[in-house]
Amino acid sequence: MRAQEFKKGEVTAFLALIFILLVSFVGSLMESASLQAAKSYRRADMNRAMESVFAEYQRELLEEFDIFALEGSYESGVYGEEKVLNRLSYYGASGMDQQIERIRLLTDDHGAPFLEQISYFIESKYGLSSLNHLLDGMGSWEGKEEEAGQYQELGSGIWQELSDTLSEQELKLPEQDNPLPNVQRLAAAPLVDLTMPKDSPASEKTAAVDELVSHRERRQGYGEFSDTGRGQLLSGAAFGEYVMTHFASAVSEGEQSRTGGLDYEVEYILSGEAGDRQNLEEVLRKLLMLRLVPNYAYLRQDAAKQAEAQALALTLCTVMAFPAAAEVLAEVMLFAWAFGESILDLRSLLQGNRVPLAKTGESWQLPLSGLLTLGTDDGYREGRDTAGGLSYGDYLRVLLFFQGESGQTLRALDMVELRLQTEKGMSWFRA
Repeated sequence: MRAQEFKKGEVTAFLALIFILLVSFVGSLMESASLQAAKSYRRADMNRAMESVFAEYQRELLEEFDIFALEGSYESGVYGEEKVLNRLSYYGASGMDQQIERIRLLTDDHGAPFLEQISYFIESKYGLSSLNHLLDGMGSWEGKEEEAGQYQELGSGIWQELSDTLSEQELKLPEQDNPLPNVQRLAAAPLVDLTMPKDSPASEKTAAVDELVSHRERRQGYGEFSDTGRGQLLSGAAFGEYVMTHFASAVSEGEQSRTGGLDYEVEYILSGEAGDRQNLEEVLRKLLMLRLVPNYAYLRQDAAKQAEAQALALTLCTVMAFPAAAEVLAEVMLFAWAFGESILDLRSLLQGNRVPLAKTGESWQLPLSGLLTLGTDDGYREGRDTAGGLSYGDYLRVLLFFQGESGQTLRALDMVELRLQTEKGMSWFRA
């Protein structure tokens, strides 16, 4: 009897232990479920707070320039990462240990994050496989800048050869019917004054560029972003397309002028000078050289125009009784003629007309006699529009494509910053 009671006691104790273990296990499961639920709620709170913080993106930056970013000073003008953490707490992420592990600023790596966002915009506008159309026609410009420099050296050499020859003979070219003195005057004059339309004077606006992002000391982001990189930088053609669709120029494809900042934003991105006039002058100098090459090349293959230049050179050399200089003088005349034609090309572009890459007899504008009065009120000629030619904007795209550099990226951010500060009243904004 006692043995049976003992065995019953053992069973009862065993079952009690099993029950206690089961209760503990169920309790552990419930506690674990409770903790996981709490963690899930906190993760949901954090995700909601993160989404709320990013919902406070800089609206004007996105609307004006298609760039998505947070404004790190929250319109206070004083940048601070703690402001982002405070906003997280405000939106329900309080009571958690928060730390920013990585952050990118638009200016990091000479504007690489800015270029990535431009790439997203261009791809969304043109499609992933259609960006190649932006490169159409660019191949014909390969080496044109270097070629222009070679032609400039060649022209300077011929001018110097003529000058040395005349000095040795103690001779001077006659002034009557001689266009060269006027061409020399034009070469020394500002191109802005020679080429701007009479009813549209050049902008005289200036900006304190030393205070803009490309000149001042910049903050630097931190952390590794290899998992988010695109792996391929933006092409020069795509950057040029973005610049031309978001910034104004002397012949703007969008708004004709700006109410604040600089009027010639694209020219600033290309040149980086403090004033509109200086930036336009720099761009016109580059375009002049790009036009001089095909214009001189056309004259070299047009027998009639070569004969006209040779006849004028021979006449001038005969007057000063030194016909031996006629050959060199004729070559100088061709360079001067190509220069004069290039001036008219620039006038055409600034009037909103189109200029062909290669000239023909029909598209040639300036007679040799026109060099005598070019640049004067009596000899004012407006540039011609040629169907199928390139516009001013097209030529700017060429410059942006072949002169691409990190400085242009930061100068584009200069114009972003300046426009938002002056036109939108966002004096606190910094890129």
